[in-house]
Amino acid sequence: MFLEIIKMSIESLWGNKIRTFLSMLGIIIGVSTVIAVVGIGKGAEQSVNEQFQGLSANSLIIMSSRSRGSTGSSNLKASDASVVKEKAEYITEATSLVRGSETVSVGKESANVSILGIDHNYFDVSNYTLKEGESITEEDIDSREKKVILGFNTVENLFEGDVDLVGQNITIKGKSYEIIGVLDEIGSSFGPVVPDDSIFVPYTTAEKSILGTKAFILLNLTVGSVENVEVATQEVSAILREEHKLKASADDDFRISDAGSMVGAAQESAQLMTVLLTAVAAIVLLVSGIGIMNVMFVTVAERTREIGIAKAIGAKQFDVLSQFLLESVALSTIGGFFGIILGLGALYLINYLNIMLIAYTVIGPIVGFSFSVIVGVFFGFYPAFKASRLDPVDALRGE
Repeated sequence: MFLEIIKMSIESLWGNKIRTFLSMLGIIIGVSTVIAVVGIGKGAEQSVNEQFQGLSANSLIIMSSRSRGSTGSSNLKASDASVVKEKAEYITEATSLVRGSETVSVGKESANVSILGIDHNYFDVSNYTLKEGESITEEDIDSREKKVILGFNTVENLFEGDVDLVGQNITIKGKSYEIIGVLDEIGSSFGPVVPDDSIFVPYTTAEKSILGTKAFILLNLTVGSVENVEVATQEVSAILREEHKLKASADDDFRISDAGSMVGAAQESAQLMTVLLTAVAAIVLLVSGIGIMNVMFVTVAERTREIGIAKAIGAKQFDVLSQFLLESVALSTIGGFFGIILGLGALYLINYLNIMLIAYTVIGPIVGFSFSVIVGVFFGFYPAFKASRLDPVDALRGE
């Protein structure tokens, strides 16, 4: 009997192809939207984690309070990192970064490359390793040596073939710089800082000889423990105000952010985006469910005589309920299946075109398909129940 119910349901759906397709369309769009949204949201969370993976919850980030892109001078200096480490009780590690961009030439080839001025312990604090060569030393910083370390991708951008780079020279602003090392592949970034695509030099060289007032200064400090982040922030603020000779009434010429708050805020933003877009997709599925309910009511009205004949020859209420409920669930599950294909296809296209970082996860298909089945059962039950309660005599007379 159950196989007969399935056969009749399939025949009914197939007999009204256009209506069946239009009923499934909302489910298809809703499920594909859920999958795409979850993939994009998880990709955003992964991007946030990759950008901040070099930081811990007990890190402090200090930047100039001047507006980004301004060419005016700033009191914040890369050397402030060593001053803070020397004077601050709660700071265990301190490193600085001077960031900007400049044209770099190798032979007849030239390219605009990100220049990162660093101190001698920057790689250690950031957990970066060298593929070959040696790192920048304190002596290099003190004497403003014209030495560079190339990021992993920068090698491919500036040089052709497999060559021994250590000891060779590149030209920056008309001056020759010796390559002393090549950084191993990092594969992640910290905001606009992409180590793989950069060239590293002593920060004193970057400040005085390459970037000048175009330099953007950033200090990365490590607090001894997470519990001391707040008191460490106050301590560092006092030291920098004294170092910069700011009056009591003057505003700070720097901004201090703790990495834990930065990471948490970025993750919350990514998660909130995922939740909101998923809610939109759920609304689409809800509306499509109402459409399925409407279609099933119309179907019941059209097939009143069929229901009356079936009940007259012995069909039970459960049989009629099962048939119409099965049709509703079939609409939603088939729509859910095609929605999964469309959603995964959309993610593949986004990834192929490199529009944004996406993450393939089973959560999206599972949530989308489950929701489609629930929609089919929930919105199909009442029309099916109403059909099963029809009196066979009234059904035959009503036709």
